[in-house]
Amino acid sequence: MLYTTQMLEARESLAPYAMPNRASRGRLYPEPPHPYRLAYQRDRDRIVHTTAFRRLEYKTQVFVYSEGDHYRNRLTHSIEVAQIGRTLARALGCNEDLTEAICLAHDLGHPPFGHAGEETLNQLLHPHGGFDHQRQTYRILTELEERYPEHPGLNLTYEVREGVVKHDTDYDFVDARSYHPEERGTLECQLSNLADEIAYNTSDLDDGLRSGILAPAQVQKLAITQRTLASLGEESTLDLSDDLQRYRFIRRLVGIEVNDVVQATACQIEQADIHSLASLRQHPVNVAGYSTELAVENQALKQFLLQNFYRHYRVMRMTVKAARTLTHLYEAYLSEPRQLPPETQRRAQTPTLGLPRAICDYLAGMTDRYAIQEHRRLYEMAEKA
Repeated sequence: MLYTTQMLEARESLAPYAMPNRASRGRLYPEPPHPYRLAYQRDRDRIVHTTAFRRLEYKTQVFVYSEGDHYRNRLTHSIEVAQIGRTLARALGCNEDLTEAICLAHDLGHPPFGHAGEETLNQLLHPHGGFDHQRQTYRILTELEERYPEHPGLNLTYEVREGVVKHDTDYDFVDARSYHPEERGTLECQLSNLADEIAYNTSDLDDGLRSGILAPAQVQKLAITQRTLASLGEESTLDLSDDLQRYRFIRRLVGIEVNDVVQATACQIEQADIHSLASLRQHPVNVAGYSTELAVENQALKQFLLQNFYRHYRVMRMTVKAARTLTHLYEAYLSEPRQLPPETQRRAQTPTLGLPRAICDYLAGMTDRYAIQEHRRLYEMAEKA
């Protein structure tokens, strides 16, 4: 028996405030539905097959790829976000495919070298509108990925595009002017934001401990650590320098974070009397979130990571080298555009784009590895062009 799209839509069993496939506001360019694949499932698959998604494997999360094979990169981070997002969505009766699509797309616009790369490009492009990875993600999805002769971009549904522009964490800039900014994002969108935050807080803590940059004794002083160790019955005996014990600790921490979001969000939905998708969109604030206690502990964790991990001298050395590399590349291309690939030269002549933005798009699409190789090719005589 073949389950058609119509049958699958009819079988969707979601909470009344969730986003069903059949209620989608559609795509930018009309296209017929697939005979047996739902709209958000197709969106997720289109994202996975992009060049931008594959490039995430060699784009920095915190550590440049050459630091080691066991640290997170943008690809593994995106997969972890999607896994957490699906868990949250399933527990709260939301659309898992929509949540996963937003999670997998949210970092496609990140340039090489993580936030250091983004800050550098933003400074270089300041006279030309700056650079923001979230806006770049949107441009990738709607313009830069060329997969179809009929239209630019991936032609994703409104809800996935909305989920990207309304992605709202400490590291994201929200500009939802074309997506009803007066409306709350879908709960799937809100849960994607939290999945991202849970993933980067817990994985950065894990990578910081693995690298030896973070001292276990320091980490154990955090309230969130004490909460996690108490739940394990290991307040004073767990050795965070031991791999297996650290895995156990991080695993439990992720579980605590996820469980807290599920319970706090369910409570907030009930208290706000959210009984439909319309009432959720009309609510003045997001309903997805942490409990008050865990929100405070998470904020302390973020501050701890900022002071002791992201600003550690080993990370700062990578940051400075990244800024130098991208600046040199930008200056080289700007001074002599004929060093750029022919396709980028052609795009640079587009009146609505211009040379600086075309260079920025080219740089933002690079992996760490390619940017380092390109810098050698342009600046070292011994390297083949």
